[in-house]
Amino acid sequence: MPLAKPPVPKWILPTIVTAQFFCTSLWFAGNAIIADIAQAYEVKTSYLGHLASAVQLGFIVGTLVFALLGIADRFSPSKVFFICALIAAMANLMMVLPGLGASGLILSRALTGFFLAGIYPVGMKIASDYYQQSLGKSLGFLVGALVLGTAFPHLLKSLPALKWQYVVYATSLLAVIGGLSIRFCVADGPYRKPAQQLNWLAFLRGFKNQNFRSAVLGYLGHMWELYAFWVFVPLMLANYQQHYPQLRLPISWLSFCIIGIGSLACVGSGLLSLRLGTKKTAIMALGISCTCALLSPLVLLNSSLPLLLFFLLVWGIAVIADSPLFSTLVAQNADEEWKGTALTMVNCMGFATTIASVQLINALLTNQNAQYIYMVLAIGPILGLIALFRKK
Repeated sequence: MPLAKPPVPKWILPTIVTAQFFCTSLWFAGNAIIADIAQAYEVKTSYLGHLASAVQLGFIVGTLVFALLGIADRFSPSKVFFICALIAAMANLMMVLPGLGASGLILSRALTGFFLAGIYPVGMKIASDYYQQSLGKSLGFLVGALVLGTAFPHLLKSLPALKWQYVVYATSLLAVIGGLSIRFCVADGPYRKPAQQLNWLAFLRGFKNQNFRSAVLGYLGHMWELYAFWVFVPLMLANYQQHYPQLRLPISWLSFCIIGIGSLACVGSGLLSLRLGTKKTAIMALGISCTCALLSPLVLLNSSLPLLLFFLLVWGIAVIADSPLFSTLVAQNADEEWKGTALTMVNCMGFATTIASVQLINALLTNQNAQYIYMVLAIGPILGLIALFRKK
């Protein structure tokens, strides 16, 4: 009889979750201070789309490199997380360098995104090496931390009289603390099965599995909508403010709430999946967010502010609730030896999808179509639902 694995220490999951929150605060640090950056570097506010896509592009290149080299499977995930957290923090600090310029700013965000590839998917790999029976619940907490980290710069920016440079300093400091906590408090998990040699095409093994393929396609549909929604939430609110100038909306604070509420949604969906099943819960969340995208023209300029805020909060919940569930489905159906590589490569594909949707909306968005353009976000969820319902 195989020996039973030792019980997981109670501090492991809280440490991983906190480190993920601290480190992923780097992700939207540039977006939260875009108005200040536009003024400091004399660029248009439309630069937001390019700035967000720079992080995504860096993340895509990073995940591709990490996946092809099998970094998360061949080397200690805890050490990889630590090293990438330190480098990403330094890349983030580049934003405050004097004389950086618009192109240097893009480079700073791209480098930050590149090394986030060693944080987000590697954090999920660390969790999957500790938790197998309740992986959906564990990843719910983990992705919830990502969401809160993504929203956190908006909270910092909402503080009165806080200079934009301090948002950069704070997020970099948090990333360093997160990396240190993983390095010294979280060893490699008991279920880790290290890969013995480099295999350039290891991530393709999973695509022979129908369940793996449907999980990946569902994830891609979800990602088409997710980051575009997050990126353009401040612009949705700003457009509403423009039509109703008497309101004086606290846009940074509201953006934090709309994005940040998704952290609770991830935890809730992870717990709900224990009762309803991972796939069924993911389908429900994807269907609700798809419906929100289709209904958005009826609400985004509606004269009722409470209706708008309620709608955006519901959308903020549904748009991310399925994320830990798709990651769970991918991890459960991937080849055990190359699980980290599969998670990293699927992340690469997903974030490539986000660039397409963000840039498409950025290119098409005008004052005239701002009420209708976000219906485009329903395309991904519709295709994802088709893949999930397809029988073998």
